[in-house]
Amino acid sequence: MPSAAERARTLVEGNPSAVLVIPGLDPVLPGQMVPEMRSVGPEGDVFLLFPADSPAVRAATHAEADELTAVLEITDVAPVSVPHRIRGRAWIAGWLTPVRDEPVVPGTALLRLEVGEASVDDLWGAEQVEPDEFADATADPLAAHESELLQHLAAAHEDQVGWLCGLVGGYGGRGAECAGTRTAVPVALDRFGLRVRFTDPDGSFDARFDFPEPVRGHEELHHAMHTLFDAARASADDLHGA
Repeated sequence: MPSAAERARTLVEGNPSAVLVIPGLDPVLPGQMVPEMRSVGPEGDVFLLFPADSPAVRAATHAEADELTAVLEITDVAPVSVPHRIRGRAWIAGWLTPVRDEPVVPGTALLRLEVGEASVDDLWGAEQVEPDEFADATADPLAAHESELLQHLAAAHEDQVGWLCGLVGGYGGRGAECAGTRTAVPVALDRFGLRVRFTDPDGSFDARFDFPEPVRGHEELHHAMHTLFDAARASADDLHGA
């Protein structure tokens, strides 16, 4: 499974929505605290791009002795239609300072968030992340395209995803439940595997399907998905044959 630090880096560098919270800042419109871009530097600092007249930029510019504390709050929502769409949250807390030596688009300003502590609470669970762990981690290689990949699986491979319920027997003995499932929607994808949410009139549950080996790109993902679907189809054929 991905480490907590990797999951936090993936959320910071990926597509989820994010808002910067500065304790004590006068109330502002929520949209004014949403960075236009964000990235992570080689030392683990988080860089945030804001309009030059943003309250965040003004607060960082006028702070004394670089002691402005801030928290980047990230919310990850599944890009497919499923019950309980929020997949996870992350919090990156630290000290905010303006970056004056990097060129930016006119009318914008770059801020640096030096990480003091981080945490993640997602489909894997809740964990703390140390700053050095966050700096050393890398984002999941599929994160940039996860949304479109999940939407493609849900729209074009609905039957194949449904076959996966035949492999659910090892997940808490839910094989019998899965047989009566109405829908099966891929809800998360990373280099280690695929998570599917199965829903029937009685509720829903997630099942995780691991790839034989972690994948590093689209070609390896294509092979891994076909291997997974073939195993599910073979399981279904065995069941019908029995």
